[in-house]
Amino acid sequence: MFQFVIRKKYHLNLVMFYNQLILPVVFTQKILNELSYIIHKKNLLFSLRCLKQHVKFQYKLLSCISGVDFFETKINSFYRFCIVYDLLSLTFNTRVKVKIFLNEVSLIYSATAIFVNANWWEREIWDMFGIWFTNHPDLRRILTDYGFDGFPLRKDFPLVGFFEISYDFKKKRIVSHPCEFTQEFRNFSFENVW
Repeated sequence: MFQFVIRKKYHLNLVMFYNQLILPVVFTQKILNELSYIIHKKNLLFSLRCLKQHVKFQYKLLSCISGVDFFETKINSFYRFCIVYDLLSLTFNTRVKVKIFLNEVSLIYSATAIFVNANWWEREIWDMFGIWFTNHPDLRRILTDYGFDGFPLRKDFPLVGFFEISYDFKKKRIVSHPCEFTQEFRNFSFENVW
C-alpha cells in the first residue's frame, strides 16, 4: 500500500512536469492530489488526445463531462459557462480535470472522435445549458421533450418553466397551457439589513 501511495504521488509530480512541456495549459491547479488544467477552447482536442494517448499520462477513460453556469457572479463579466472534462487513468490510478471557459455564443469542438462516450454527455450539456458542440454526429435533445423551449439548467431559466402540462378529463388527453402566476415576478435583494 505504501509503495502505491509513493508511486501515485510520483506520477502526479511527473504529470505536472510533462504538462509544462507538452500541453498548452493556461493555468494548473492541484487540490487534494487531483490536477485541474484550464485550457483554451481551441486546444481542447489536442489536449484530450495527448492526455489519452501519451505514455506518461494514459487517461483513457472519460468519466464525466459537466457544465457550470456562472450567471450573476464575478466570473460572469468574462465567461458565462465552464465545461469540465473528468478523465481517469487506470494505469496510474489518478484523475485529472480539464476545464474550458466559454461565453454564451461560443462554439466548442466535440470530443466524440477521441472518446466515444462523450456523445451522450455533450448531448446532455447542449440540452440543459444550450452550449453548441461543433462536429457532433447527433446533437439533439436527450432529456427534455422535443418541443421544449429553453435550457433548464441555466440560472436565468424560471423554476416553474414556461408551460404547464396537465390531463384534461373532458378532452381525454394531455394539454399544455402557459403558466399563470398570481403574483408578478420580482427581483428580491437578499442583503442583510442588520
